[in-house]
Amino acid sequence: MESVPYYPVNEFGPLMKGLVIGGVGIVHVFLAQFAIGGGMLLYYFERLAQRGVPNARAFVDGYFKILVLVSFVVGALTGVAMWFTTIQVGARTIGLMIDEFHWLWATEWVWFAIEITAGYAFYRFGPRLDDTTRRRLLLLYAGASWMSLFWINGILAWQLTPGAWLDGAGMWAGFFNASFWPSLLFRTAVAATLGALVACVVINTMDLDREGKAALIRRASRFAAPMAAMPLLAGWFMYVIPADSRQWLMGGSMPMTMFVAVAAGASTLIGAYVVIGLIVKKLYINGATATLLLVLAFGATAAGEFVREGARKPYTVRGVLYSTSITPAEVARLREEGAVTRDPYPLRDESRYPTPQLVRGAKVHRALCDACHTLHGANALVELTRTWTDEQLRLNVAKLQRTKAFMPPFAGNAADVEALVQFLRWEAAGAPASWPASDAPGTLAQIEDWLDQVGTSPVGGPR
Repeated sequence: MESVPYYPVNEFGPLMKGLVIGGVGIVHVFLAQFAIGGGMLLYYFERLAQRGVPNARAFVDGYFKILVLVSFVVGALTGVAMWFTTIQVGARTIGLMIDEFHWLWATEWVWFAIEITAGYAFYRFGPRLDDTTRRRLLLLYAGASWMSLFWINGILAWQLTPGAWLDGAGMWAGFFNASFWPSLLFRTAVAATLGALVACVVINTMDLDREGKAALIRRASRFAAPMAAMPLLAGWFMYVIPADSRQWLMGGSMPMTMFVAVAAGASTLIGAYVVIGLIVKKLYINGATATLLLVLAFGATAAGEFVREGARKPYTVRGVLYSTSITPAEVARLREEGAVTRDPYPLRDESRYPTPQLVRGAKVHRALCDACHTLHGANALVELTRTWTDEQLRLNVAKLQRTKAFMPPFAGNAADVEALVQFLRWEAAGAPASWPASDAPGTLAQIEDWLDQVGTSPVGGPR
C-alpha cells in the first residue's frame, strides 16, 4: 500500500494559514465579482448611450472603464496569488480538484482569456469603433466574465456538496451539485450590486451638475435590484448544504454564526438603502454615502467567504479529504503506524528541541494542526490550551472530533497524542533547555483507550 503523501510546507509566522489564504481570497473575489458586474454595467450604459441618454457615453469611456480594467487585472494577479498560497497549504486538495475537473478548469481559463482580450481591446480601441462593434465587444467581455464565474463556481461548490459524485456518478454530477445554482445566482446578484455601487461612486466624480449625476445614478441603481432576491438565494443555499454544516453556521460555531450575522446584516443595510432609497424613492446618493455602502459590501463579501470556507469543515472536499489533507480511510491507518512515521521532511529548527519526543510533537503539530492553528499567533494552540490540565489536553486531542465537531479525527496513535501534549506544554513554558520525557505505559494505555472509544469517523456525515 502506498504511503500517505507528505508535502513540503511553508510557515507564515503568527498568521494562520487560513487567514493568509482568506485575505488574498477575499480581495480576489471582491475584485473579480466587481469586474463581472462592471462589465455588465458597461454594456448596459453603452446601450443607453446609443439610445441617446445624456452623459452615458462619457460614463462608459471615462473613469469607470479604467476601474473595470484595473479590477480584472488585479483580480487576475490575486488569482495567481491564490494558487501560490493554496498549493503551499493544501497541495493535495488542489491536486484533487485539478485531477477531477482539469478540462472544466481549462474551459474556465479559455473564457477568462476571452474576457481579458475583449477588455483590453475595448480599452484600447473603444473610442474609435462604431456603435455596433462597441456593443458587441462589451457584450463579449460581459458574457465571458460571467462564463468564467459559471465554471469556477461549480468547482468551488463541489467542495461542499459533491453529492452523487461520491457514489461514482461522474464529473458532471460533481459539477452540477446541490449548491451550484444558489451559489451562482447569489454571486451574480452580488456582482451586479458591486457594479452599481462603484458606478455611484464614479458618477459623483464626474463634471456634471446634480441633476445630471442623479439621472445616471438612477440608471445605475437599477442594477442593484437583484439584491432583493438575495435572502431567498441565501435561504436556498442554507437548505441544500449538509445538515451539520447548517447547524454550525446557525449557532453550533459562534465564530461562523457571527460571520453569517455580519454578512446578512451588511447585505440587509445595503439592500434596504438601494431598493427603498434609490430605486423606489429615487433619492440622490453622494460620493461619501456610496463609498460607505461599498465598504459595507466588502465586509459582507469577507464574511460570506469565511462562511463558505467554514461550512466545509472538517473537510476541504466533503467526505473525501480532511482539512489536514488526509482522507478518512487513511486516518485508521495512521492510528496504527503513527502520524509522522513516514514524514520525510526534517524540522527547520530541529536542534532547538531538547528531546526526541518534542521533535515528534513538533512534526505532529506540523502535519495535523498548523493548517488551521499557529503556536503563538492567530488561533494559537498554546493559548487555547494553556489553562487545561495535562489530562484534559490528552482527552480533548484524542477525542478531537467530539471536542470540536468541525475538526477531523486525530490521525495518529497514543504516542503522537502524548508527543503533541508535551510539545504544547514545552512551548507554553517558554521552551526551556531541558524537558522530561513522558512515556509512562499507563498514560499511553489511557490515551489508546480514548482513541478506541471515539473511533476514526467524523461527527458529520459525508454529504
